[in-house]
Amino acid sequence: MRTDVHAHLWSEDYLRLLESYGRRDAAAHRGLGAGDSPRELDTRFAGNDAAGIDHQILSVSPQGPYFADPRKAVTAARHANDHYAALVRDWPGRFSAFAALPLPHLDASLEELARALDDLGMAGAGVTTDVLGRSLGDPAFTPLLAELDRRGAVLSLHPSGHDAGSPLIAAHRMRWMVGAQTEDTVCAMHLILEGVPRRFPRLRIIHSHLGGALPMLLPRADDHLPWEAPDVVEKPTEAARRMWYDTVAHGHVPAVRAAADSYGADRLLLGTDFPYQSGQQLRRAVSFIEEALPPERAEQVLTAGARLLSRRQAA
Repeated sequence: MRTDVHAHLWSEDYLRLLESYGRRDAAAHRGLGAGDSPRELDTRFAGNDAAGIDHQILSVSPQGPYFADPRKAVTAARHANDHYAALVRDWPGRFSAFAALPLPHLDASLEELARALDDLGMAGAGVTTDVLGRSLGDPAFTPLLAELDRRGAVLSLHPSGHDAGSPLIAAHRMRWMVGAQTEDTVCAMHLILEGVPRRFPRLRIIHSHLGGALPMLLPRADDHLPWEAPDVVEKPTEAARRMWYDTVAHGHVPAVRAAADSYGADRLLLGTDFPYQSGQQLRRAVSFIEEALPPERAEQVLTAGARLLSRRQAA
């Protein structure tokens, strides 16, 4: 089964709820074909069929339910997860979902994680590369990582769309064309330098967009480690191979080859970023993998998401 691990769906009710809590960028996700109306779902399924995609794992990122007010965060997270659970019940062959968590509130997030995995049967958790500006490498998030590790669960990471905290990105129209991949890169390095992949070996972390610029930076990071982060005991080239990476690269064959050479093709998972790649771009999101890699390796990448799901069910 060819499973897309990077796909979005936002209901109108969820976007309205976020807006009622003060979220200002939710409207950008309307009108993209990523809603839950029968017409949008039919169009999505037809596009997936044309691209040869059997199954999608949904996430609400970057519209995560993150609010300083814990009541708002919990309400939004539960709303998202209940909605996704209903979609999966209606379309079990088409959809699975990553749970939204009411971060940065740890106790509430652990409670919602248990509900989502144990009661709703979700595929794992989906979190953005930072939470209200805080790195996922922050020790405050260690209990969440530890619980995911205990469960052998999946943690899917997606850029937050906050320009990596840089005005040089925000003021120059590069939020998603450069900022998102910068956030992927920074988040991966935060986790590597904090030793997260080594400390939590059962935790299956998926980074978006091939990990950003990480494939090009790993040898440099190894060389700089002794004088810039001498306390880190595992080289970035080794730590990076403990994690997984989706293939969203907008049809760029050299990028997939670089990622396969850097991490190993067994660490790559089909991703499309639907609805941002749809129509011909969606078909290309599959075919360029077949162009970039030998047939056996390409099929391994295209079906790896299904194996990830089966491991979650077994756990």
